[in-house]
Amino acid sequence: MFLSVVIPTYNRLPILRQCLEALQRQWVAAPLLDYEVVVVDDGSTDATVAWIEAEQVQGGLDRVRLIRQEHAGPAAGRNNGVQASRGDVIVFIDSDLVVTERFLHSHATALSDDWRARGNQLCFTYGAVINTSNFQHPTAEPHKWRDLSWAYFATGNVAIARELLERAGLFDPAFRLYGWEDLELGERLHRLGVRLVRCPAAAGYHWHPPLSLDQIPRLIQVEQERSRMALVFFRKHPSRRVRFIIQYTWLHRLLWELLTLGGLLNERSLRPLLAWLIGHGQAALAMELLRLPLNRLGVRTLHRLARQNGI
Repeated sequence: MFLSVVIPTYNRLPILRQCLEALQRQWVAAPLLDYEVVVVDDGSTDATVAWIEAEQVQGGLDRVRLIRQEHAGPAAGRNNGVQASRGDVIVFIDSDLVVTERFLHSHATALSDDWRARGNQLCFTYGAVINTSNFQHPTAEPHKWRDLSWAYFATGNVAIARELLERAGLFDPAFRLYGWEDLELGERLHRLGVRLVRCPAAAGYHWHPPLSLDQIPRLIQVEQERSRMALVFFRKHPSRRVRFIIQYTWLHRLLWELLTLGGLLNERSLRPLLAWLIGHGQAALAMELLRLPLNRLGVRTLHRLARQNGI
């Protein structure tokens, strides 16, 4: 089995370095015969391209192939990466994921075992994603209950047969902003009867900086972008299942209104408490608290956009 790891990236050089260095150290043994890493730079304005090219000239990153594109978003980036790849299995990860040495071997083994047991390749493996703010030693983070995900197909850590991926139609480049392009492809895979095979041994450590108050405007922007892309998702798949995935129901709207006391708990009113938590080393708890008004904002924005578009 030959694996191609496809990684879109945009201005994430510090953590991308750790990501690629970890992928250079993968353990290769049957059923994993070999692998490559296809990095798709999405028009980065930092030193991403210069660093990768310099490393390759010096003989490092010999597994890495660099593809460049104008800034078009991760959906277009992943499609370009797949089209440029040589593997019969595609592994998708994000550029802020640092993996263990048996990461690819674990994906290959789980896929091979399921193919043999079921007699077909109608599955994909979903590895564990462990959130961490530890930049120096991301893989030292323990697995936590809030790391659990119920998403069906999330490209932070999945592996799938290339032929099956192409049959589903790859990613829709209409998803230019943040969010939902992977779950939309997942909806098409789900309709093909593709199985999700959990593979916790393929562990990846998703790094993000600890919450600070100056991140809040960007987090609000991301939530608004997700709402816009959720509407694109629903237009393609106007089903009850997708309504629940994107939280486009009155139940979700009522839930977040209740949990935020009708909006009394918002990013402004919570700011002193968030600052206190961050100052006392509880940035993760502060982030969980901030998710309440962020979710309310996302759901309200989605409903407003739907009304404006006659949906």
